[in-house]
Amino acid sequence: MDDKKIIELFFARDEAALDGVEKKYGALCRYIASKILVMREDVEECVNDVLLALWNAIPPERPRDLRAYIGKSVRNRAHEISREENAWKRGGRIRIVGDELLTMLDDGTDLAADFEAKRAGKIISDFLQKINKNDKKIFVLRYWAGLEIREITQQTGFGESRVKMSLHRSRKKLAEELGKEGITV
Repeated sequence: MDDKKIIELFFARDEAALDGVEKKYGALCRYIASKILVMREDVEECVNDVLLALWNAIPPERPRDLRAYIGKSVRNRAHEISREENAWKRGGRIRIVGDELLTMLDDGTDLAADFEAKRAGKIISDFLQKINKNDKKIFVLRYWAGLEIREITQQTGFGESRVKMSLHRSRKKLAEELGKEGITV
């Protein structure tokens, strides 16, 4: 099933949309989550949470790139689960509950930080449009998908030194771009 069909099923509130996502992107979701989370149960919880979030977000959202939208959602939710688990292990359950109470009083949005993050995101996106296709692929596989160097070499066919050098040069160029815009790294 293609992405447009899946999105249309979401808009029709047809549960087959969830089946379509699971069949087409389930393995990718589990792979991304497993790069962040250790326990299989946490990975499954993450994927289920994302499916529910998709059901609640589409509509009104209409993602242009469903694969990227789902991948980003899985990555973000996996990081949230990881933070929650680590907070619990450190006795941070009280802090989490306190944070929930604060969100009742204030939405917790730091507008300045949100603005800076969006600005940095735009700069990074523009930067990725400027670099060559192979360097972009390596950069995205490393910093978006979270792959190890070895995994990147397997997917791209490039040698380890080529991948490391590409990442080094890309990071250096990106730091320069961010610096020009007054964002320090």
